[in-house]
Amino acid sequence: MTQPPSAPAGAPDTATAPARPTVPGQVSRAAAVGAAPPPARGAWATGREVLREAATTEPGRLRILGAVLALLVLALGTVAGLEAADRTTSAEDVVGRSQPLSADAAAIYRSLADADSTAAAGFLAGTLEPAESRARYDRDLATASRLLVKAAANTNGSDESAREITALNELLPRYAGLMERARAANRQGLPLGGAYLRYANQEMTTRLLPAAERLYAAETARLHRDDDEARAWPYLALGAGALALGVLVWAQRREYRRTNRVFSRGLLAATAASLLVLLWLAGAHTVARAGLGSARTEGQQSLQLLNEARISSLKARANENLTQVARGAVLTEDGKNDKYEAEYATGMAALTDALARATRLADDEAGRAPLTEATARAREWQERHAAARELGEAGDYQGALDRIIGPKGTAEPKDSAGWSFDQVDAALERALAHEQEQFTGSARGAVDALTGLPLGAAALGALGALGAVLGINRRLSEYR
Repeated sequence: MTQPPSAPAGAPDTATAPARPTVPGQVSRAAAVGAAPPPARGAWATGREVLREAATTEPGRLRILGAVLALLVLALGTVAGLEAADRTTSAEDVVGRSQPLSADAAAIYRSLADADSTAAAGFLAGTLEPAESRARYDRDLATASRLLVKAAANTNGSDESAREITALNELLPRYAGLMERARAANRQGLPLGGAYLRYANQEMTTRLLPAAERLYAAETARLHRDDDEARAWPYLALGAGALALGVLVWAQRREYRRTNRVFSRGLLAATAASLLVLLWLAGAHTVARAGLGSARTEGQQSLQLLNEARISSLKARANENLTQVARGAVLTEDGKNDKYEAEYATGMAALTDALARATRLADDEAGRAPLTEATARAREWQERHAAARELGEAGDYQGALDRIIGPKGTAEPKDSAGWSFDQVDAALERALAHEQEQFTGSARGAVDALTGLPLGAAALGALGALGAVLGINRRLSEYR
């Protein structure tokens, strides 16, 4: 029989060599070389897988819980600190910026109106203006200029207040120039002086005073906005505090049910820190809101009414003087009445109404006393003005003039309407000073209530987060 050919030397014996068993899941090298790599996994998917695996064991669950508790308490401290800082800034703006600017705007209006009234009174005194009258006029213009510079330095260059300040700075020199022309003509005994005076008054009443009034309205609106922002409740921080406390209580209850331990010092410290932040936040804002509310009702509203009263009295006085200058030459639009006399009556009605409302708001004798005096002097002023009008209508111009500004050679004697006006103005100034003091005291108390809260809340949040981490780590140490 023929033998099969022998295999070459070194070749494996395929007939006798046993086949290698295949291991399940094992991929041959040849297959592995040619296979495509598995798809890459994103960071989010990887992190989710890690969390899923960690949540299957108690140590992993404790680590996740510790991280969540620390983040919640730290977020509480951060949010509470930020909101408290925002409220503190707004409250400080009310005290140090908004209200002073509103008061300065009212003082600008008062200075301009008083300058116009004083100039008209000096004009009525004759060709030689009294030195006292001229000094008062110059002082009013200097005060208005100084306050305009101060207001310009404290307002944003793009807002409405800046536009009004720019307009006033442009119009004030023009008014002063017209008034100097009126004085020059009056000293020469020329009737043109009265025309220049009326033109200057028209510039004041139609351009300067409306601009000053808009400036006052803009600054008062800014004051209200800052006050509203300072009084707003920190709802986000309060919500974060309630959530943090809820999760902390749940975590401690969970630990008690699993280990029968009543307290965890770390978690207890985190709970105490969170509760302290929440109570401090709520208490400080309650006190601040009460202080700002008192400042608004007892100070801010009274100040606004008193400024309205003072503005109305100044308008009435200027129109009273111009009634004597014009002598009926300027009529109302219907041509039936003296324009300046009608505007005097309007100003006095507004003064009486503002005084009555301010008196109702006054909450102590120190606030009511000057208002009572102002009301009595305003009534006296109206009676003297009515007497002067009777003399003027009877043809006694000099007698009417004496009742308005006092006889020549006197500085507004006590039986003149000018003296009554000065008493009204002085009483209103005292009332304004009292209400300003009350406003500043109440608003300053609100700022003091919030002082330290931003840093304190942030520090307590950090300490609470540390306590939560330490409390969970103490539990984790039992598994090592």
